[in-house]
Amino acid sequence: MSFPKAIVKVIGADECPLYKVEDEFKLSNQSLLAPGGKPACLILVRDITQVMIKYECIETDSRYVFDCSGCSGLVRLELKKEPETDLLSRINQIPGDDIYAIASSLSHFSFFQIFDEKSINDLISVLRLNKYNKDEIILSKGEPGKNLYIIVSGRVEVLAGENIRIAVLGKGEIFGEMSLLSGEPVGATVKAMTPVSLLYLNGQYFKEILYKSPSIQIYITRMLARRIADTNIVRSREFASSITGNLSEIPPSELFQTLHFNQKTGVLILQMSEGLAAASFREGKLIRAKYKDKEDKEAFFEILKAKEGRFKFNNGLPAEETRTQEIGNFMKLLIQGSRNEDAPGHIDT
Repeated sequence: MSFPKAIVKVIGADECPLYKVEDEFKLSNQSLLAPGGKPACLILVRDITQVMIKYECIETDSRYVFDCSGCSGLVRLELKKEPETDLLSRINQIPGDDIYAIASSLSHFSFFQIFDEKSINDLISVLRLNKYNKDEIILSKGEPGKNLYIIVSGRVEVLAGENIRIAVLGKGEIFGEMSLLSGEPVGATVKAMTPVSLLYLNGQYFKEILYKSPSIQIYITRMLARRIADTNIVRSREFASSITGNLSEIPPSELFQTLHFNQKTGVLILQMSEGLAAASFREGKLIRAKYKDKEDKEAFFEILKAKEGRFKFNNGLPAEETRTQEIGNFMKLLIQGSRNEDAPGHIDT
C-alpha cells in the first residue's frame, strides 16, 4: 500500500544510540528516509509503519505522538501528514473563548508534548483563558501564587526589584510555577509587553499532575535550570565561594534550588529559631540534611518551612560525606515538601 507524505520528528530521546531530538524521518509513498547520515533503525521503521497503517486516515495537519518499542534507548516521535503551518495565523482564526481549540493549536509546544492524548484532553478540560492589555500587571511580587500560566500569544516581561527586567517570555512558554512549587509568594512581577492571551491552570491541579508524572518533573527541572542560568548569573557567581545571607531575602526553597541547579558541592548551615540546621550537597544532589531531631527527608521538609534565619554555604565536603548516597530525586522532594505543607501532619513515603 502507499502512504501520504508525512514527517516523523523525534521530540524526545532517552539514551537512544542513533537519534536525537529534532531528527526527522520523511515518508513518501512506500519510502522512509532516515535523518541525513544516520542508519535506519529497523525497530523504528517497523513502529512507524504500524502507526501509519493504523492511522492512515488521520486528518491533514493533525498530529500523533507515540513511543518506539525500545532497545537500549527510547525515543518519542511525532507524526504529521505535512509540515506545521504558521501557528499564529491559525490561532487568530479561532474564536477567543474556544479554549479547547486554542490549546490544541499549542499542542506542538514542548509543554504539551510531555502529555499523552488522554492527559491533554484532561488538562484542557481544566484550563481557563484570560486576556491582558499592554502594560497590564498579570502577577505582582509578593502575592500568593495561585495558577500556572501558558502564553497563547503576545509577550510578557518578568520584573525584579525597581522594575528591572530579568526575562522576556513569549508564546508557548509558561510562568508562575516557582511560587507553586515552593509555596512562597510570587517572587517577581509579570507585566504584559503587548496584548497577551493566557491559558491558566489552578495551582493545586498543577501540583497533582506534577507529582504523578516524572516527565513533567524533568521538563520543569530543565526549564528552571535554564531560567536560573539566564536570570541569576550574579547569584551563581557568588555561590562559587562561601556566602552568607538571610532567609527573609532568599527563602529555603529558592536557596536549595540555586545550589541544586548550579551543581554545587558543599555544606549549607542555617541558623534558625529552633537551632542549627545543615544540608550537604554533592554536585547539586542533596545527600544529607539535619534539623532538630530529624534527619534527611524529614529534616529537609522542616527546613523548607522556615521563614526567617541566616545561612552560610561553605564549599567542600567532609571526607565521610564524599560517597554518601543521594537522599532522593531533588524535584520530587521539593514537590513532596510543598504537598506536605498543604496538608499538615501528612508525610508521603
